[in-house]
Amino acid sequence: MVADGKDSNISKLELLNFPGGPQTFELAMKFCYGMNFEITAANVAPLRCAAEYLEMTEDYREENLVARTEVYLNEVVVLSIEKSVEALCSCETLPPIAEEVGIPNRCVEAIAMNACKEQLVSGLSRLECDGESTELKSGCLDWWIEDLSVLRIDYYQKVIRAMERIGVRPDSIVESLMHYAQASLKGIGKCQIWNPARMKPNPGMAENDQKTIVEILLNLLPTEKSSSVPLSFLFGMLRMAIMVEATIACRLELERRIAFRLEMVSLDDLLIPSLRTGDSLFDVDTVHRILVNFLQRIEDEENEERENESDGLGYLGHDSLLKVGRLIDTYLAEIAPDPYLSLQKFIAMIEILPDYARVIDDGIYRAIDIYLKAHPMLSDHECKKLCKFIDCQKLSQEASNHAAQNERLPVQMAVRVLYFEQLRLKNALCGSSGDGFLSQKISSGVPSAAMSPRDNYASLRRENRELKLEISRMRVRLSELEKEQMIMKRGMMDKSGNGKTFLTSLSKGIGRMAIFSGPAGGKRQKSGRKSRGPDGKTGRSRRYSVS
Repeated sequence: MVADGKDSNISKLELLNFPGGPQTFELAMKFCYGMNFEITAANVAPLRCAAEYLEMTEDYREENLVARTEVYLNEVVVLSIEKSVEALCSCETLPPIAEEVGIPNRCVEAIAMNACKEQLVSGLSRLECDGESTELKSGCLDWWIEDLSVLRIDYYQKVIRAMERIGVRPDSIVESLMHYAQASLKGIGKCQIWNPARMKPNPGMAENDQKTIVEILLNLLPTEKSSSVPLSFLFGMLRMAIMVEATIACRLELERRIAFRLEMVSLDDLLIPSLRTGDSLFDVDTVHRILVNFLQRIEDEENEERENESDGLGYLGHDSLLKVGRLIDTYLAEIAPDPYLSLQKFIAMIEILPDYARVIDDGIYRAIDIYLKAHPMLSDHECKKLCKFIDCQKLSQEASNHAAQNERLPVQMAVRVLYFEQLRLKNALCGSSGDGFLSQKISSGVPSAAMSPRDNYASLRRENRELKLEISRMRVRLSELEKEQMIMKRGMMDKSGNGKTFLTSLSKGIGRMAIFSGPAGGKRQKSGRKSRGPDGKTGRSRRYSVS
């Protein structure tokens, strides 16, 4: 370099962008002067780049620094996951010459290949751990997951892509993504992102970096429709995406993934805090979009079943819809006390679910009652608009009794509740138990001959769904009647001290009466009435006298 300079009297030489800085330059000089030093996984990448920078090739000396570092990379580093990760981390501060030499790509491929080998070797360990305790089984999981969390996000992305290409298990990749998220995004830890009160961005990291990490981790999630990604992690990522203002596409993808398994979601997962000032305490809009995606999924599944099944009467998504209906009713009751929750958002969450998503309306009645109590300034028109979503025929006995005495409800609502309670009592006394209502629904769902086959199919599906709902309501009503019967029976037994003796004597008395009964079924004949003899003629009743 000095010889190539124009000025032969150079006393100072400046090496711009020297790989590894002064420490690496000192090691290179030690190598030139034959001084001993150790090549490690932490310094091999800077030394290899420095040798390339200084052109320390075989053209000038055998076993020069380029050859020595290449031997260490090929015979030591690429054979170990730990050393490959350490070497890859050292490339983060190196100039682009590291990419030209190809050190990062070799480390990435080595990590992926060794992880795949570890996966094959650990297969036997996993089988041995199946019968052991949870603590021992957790130790059999992939140990390299924690090592990858120290990588920069761009290198980590390359490693995960290489693992997917080679064939590492998706569940191992998901575990690695979760561990990396909790290590890199401090706001996504269990103590913060899952507790809305502690949600704060990591002050040691720029918000833009966290945004990039969230978006890249989402793109690295397995794309197949599987349940390998825990719902708690998806909700944590969604909260973090909202907090760092990730792209709309990123948030919509997380909402779509959650909606695919909404029936398995808990109430705490849905309580996403709202970060917008002046808005409600919880992010109702996000939950509303998740619910829209869920209903679209149910509709798509229904269309697929319509094409695959000949009768079309089986509907596997109905159970999921009922679970989500109960979940949303509980969610509405939880957010109803929020004084900043607008009536429009509350009504939008109620009316988005179809009527057949609720077997009984006790949950929605409770949520509306809580909302009316927390918002006493609502007008009569708004109260009526809100209460129209309650179906009085789908209220249980307990809810009906409460609604009839609820002063917060409009008068028309209380009148309707009393009317249907009287109708239900009348049906119960007459033994119909709501058969008229059921027969009315059945008669209204009979397909007409003038209807098209597609309309007939839709009519049959509606009728089948209504029948299932009516059966569920009758079961609920039957359980209520059984409870009332047990209470009445227990009360009667408690009041009668000698109940058993009384029943015994009564049965003996009936037995004596049966001895003197005639052949006509043992029925008692009233005195003064005429009876027919065996020949069918009317005869006088015998009288017994004592003289």
